[in-house]
Amino acid sequence: METILSFFEAQDPVMAALIATIFTWLVTGLGASLVFFFKGMNRKLFDAILGFTGGVMVAASFWSLLAPGIEMSHGEGFVKVIPAVVGFVMGALFIFALDKVLPHLHVNFKESRKEGVKTKWHKSVLLTLAITLHNIPEGLAVGVLFGGAAAGMEGASIGGAVALAIGIGLQNFPEGFAVAMPLRGLGLSRWKSFNYGHLSAIVEPFAAVLGAWAVLTFEPILPYALCFAAGAMIFVVIEEVVPESQQARNIDLATLGFIAGFVVMMTLDVGLG
Repeated sequence: METILSFFEAQDPVMAALIATIFTWLVTGLGASLVFFFKGMNRKLFDAILGFTGGVMVAASFWSLLAPGIEMSHGEGFVKVIPAVVGFVMGALFIFALDKVLPHLHVNFKESRKEGVKTKWHKSVLLTLAITLHNIPEGLAVGVLFGGAAAGMEGASIGGAVALAIGIGLQNFPEGFAVAMPLRGLGLSRWKSFNYGHLSAIVEPFAAVLGAWAVLTFEPILPYALCFAAGAMIFVVIEEVVPESQQARNIDLATLGFIAGFVVMMTLDVGLG
């Protein structure tokens, strides 16, 4: 692990963010590639995976983003928490706005419940866009952390950024499979299902580069940017991931998956950050 940390410390922060999120994208592709070997996915396993994804995102929001964002803010008492409040709310509103505009359909939801502007796009495209929507804050979070660590801001570290990338990668693997298999069930070929599955995470490197560049260019925004990413991730978990995981009433499995994801991400962040 020390070798990995040394490697990222030697990189330009924007390049480090790009490399880290290319990793998370490739892991999504590995998960999606399972569509070539399986005919279907057990629904209980699927809901447990969604729960795990939610747990990772919530833990990352606090341990990797909110806590460092508050720590590096100036002032005392209520003044110190202002950047966190502003950034968190803005991040949630950003995803809220995208959710209302971008046509998409959440996994496990009927086609009649598609969201965003009206469109005649195929259901497979809408499903892929739904996953792409919540990959945006994940990539942004990694980029912001790498940018903050390079700027020497207290609370941001290369270890924390690497931990976040690993955690996102861990949940992206089953997520890739969870995207590809429903598409296969819609009648798409294995190759098309795989392509849609891994392309759902291609937005992460772009968001990461944007996040790292923004923080390095406008350093004072770092606390706001960290909490912006946290707000975006929490909105996605509550609005999408949790409801999706409970459509089949596998509530206990989804909850246990959530706890497992939270513990894994918390352990990674504290251990490496």
